[in-house]
Amino acid sequence: MLQTFDSLSDLFRHGFDTVIDVRSPSEYAEDHLPGAINLPVLDDAQRAEVGTIYKQQSPFAARKIGAALVFRNAADHVAGPLAHHEGGWRPLVYCWRGGQRSGAFGWMLGQIGWRPGVIRGGYRSFRRLVNRALYDDCLPHRLLLLDGYTGTAKTELLGLLAARGVQVLDLEGLAGHRGSLLGEMPAPQPAQKAFETALAVALHDLDPTRPVVVEAESSKIGARIIPPSLWSAMKSAPRIEIAAPLEARTGYLARAYDDILSDTARLQQRLAPLKAHRGGAVIDGWFDRIAAGDKTGLTRALMVEHYDPAYEKSRRAIGAEVLERIPVARLDPAGLDEAAARIEAAVTAYAGSGPVTG
Repeated sequence: MLQTFDSLSDLFRHGFDTVIDVRSPSEYAEDHLPGAINLPVLDDAQRAEVGTIYKQQSPFAARKIGAALVFRNAADHVAGPLAHHEGGWRPLVYCWRGGQRSGAFGWMLGQIGWRPGVIRGGYRSFRRLVNRALYDDCLPHRLLLLDGYTGTAKTELLGLLAARGVQVLDLEGLAGHRGSLLGEMPAPQPAQKAFETALAVALHDLDPTRPVVVEAESSKIGARIIPPSLWSAMKSAPRIEIAAPLEARTGYLARAYDDILSDTARLQQRLAPLKAHRGGAVIDGWFDRIAAGDKTGLTRALMVEHYDPAYEKSRRAIGAEVLERIPVARLDPAGLDEAAARIEAAVTAYAGSGPVTG
């Protein structure tokens, strides 16, 4: 039976037992519905083969070969990963646009006696809902940005706030990147579509009647772009600013970024393009510290000569309201816990300051 979903809330409350993505592994890897498992009825090579036959021979020949492959693969799924399901099992199936792949697989499951649903419009209908939420509609959430110079432990503070019951949105966690020049993680970032799906799910799970604390970011986190609806809300959101001494920030950042600071070749590769912005003498000074193994000195120089000027420039351009400035003398566990308590108090005060505005 075809299933139509008019909103993300409707889709997330679909009520089926299992969501099955029958697209190819590469399609699934780029992005998929939350919680979906991948049972491809055509793998990547088979999908390419059918497409070639369609273009070079005829649509009929492609459909004939494609049908044989689809039902052969579907039979393997029924005999393998689906074999344990009882008669009352209700799967929700989708492909790229709700066409032949999901239709054929859903039909087979129904003939067995299971009660499948097929998403009308497939993955494309889901993407339209995500695009509408993140590109077209105004966010209903009341954001508070956690701001401050690089090295003020904002990401760690988000975790402490979440443990205290404060609503937070961890953009760097969703984007798989620490949000700065040297912020790349060992694992690659998710695709833009997968980032947006994770973001849509996270926003959906937040209570729009309560403030949401978000770390202040630029419009890009690594290679991932913050969608317009969220970015617009972030630019106009008031801020809580964390202030910490340069030496405390240096020590904290040197510990947090020890992985990249220890990889000299990668570090030089990342810093070399800044010569056009910061000048050859500055970059040469950084490279001298890298060669000497002076991680602390390099970190301090990067903040004074790159991160801090970039932060000041961006804040002047945005000109956002600062609700409260919270000084933190030490960025150790005790100091951060105290800072989290003060931020929580500021969020609570903000929550009672007025209704959500759009």
